[in-house]
Amino acid sequence: MARTRAVDFEEKQRGILTSAAAVFAEMGMEKASMSMIASYSGVSKALLYHYYPSKDALIFDIVRTHLAALETAIEAADRADLAAQTRLRLLVKAVLKNYEGRDNEHKVQLNGTSALSPEQLGELQAIERRIVKRFSAVMYEINPDLNKERPLLMPVTMSLFGMMNWVYMWFRPDGPITRDEYADIATTLILEGIKAVR
Repeated sequence: MARTRAVDFEEKQRGILTSAAAVFAEMGMEKASMSMIASYSGVSKALLYHYYPSKDALIFDIVRTHLAALETAIEAADRADLAAQTRLRLLVKAVLKNYEGRDNEHKVQLNGTSALSPEQLGELQAIERRIVKRFSAVMYEINPDLNKERPLLMPVTMSLFGMMNWVYMWFRPDGPITRDEYADIATTLILEGIKAVR
C-alpha cells in the first residue's frame, strides 16, 4: 500500500525550500550540505531525504517553484487590452514585485543550475522562454523595426532582464527609491532607448 502524505506535507516542503535557498545563497552550491540544510530547516536529515533525495533535486525544485511563481505573476499582470508601453510597465513591476523577499531563490536560479540534468534544465528553460517571449512580444509591438534589418529584439529584451535580474545586488528596502519606482525607471530607460535602436 502506498504511503499517504502528511496533511502538512506541502507546508513543510515550502519551508524546506525556503531554508535550502538561504543555505545555498550563503554557502554556495558546492559547500552547502544536506546536513546544513536539515539543521537550518529544523528537520531531521532523514525527513529532508524523504522530501528531496539530493542537493540537485532541491536546487531544481527551488528554481522551478521560483520560475513558476514568476510566470504566474507575469500572466496575472499582463493586460492585452492596454497600450504596449503600459503593458511593459506592468510586466516589469510584476517581475520586481515577485522578486521581493526572494533574493535567495533568485541567487540559486542565477548560480545553481550547472549541476542539473539536461531534462531538468530543459524544463526550467521552457518556463524562462515563455516569460521572455511575453516580454519580447510586447517590445516588438512597441518597435517592430527591431528585427527589420538585424535581429535586435532578443538583445534588447535580454538587456531589460539584465536590469531586473541584478536588482538584488544593490536594491535596499530603506534606500532612496521603491521597487515600483525602479520599475518605472527601468521601463522608461527601455521605452526611451528602444526608439533609438536600429
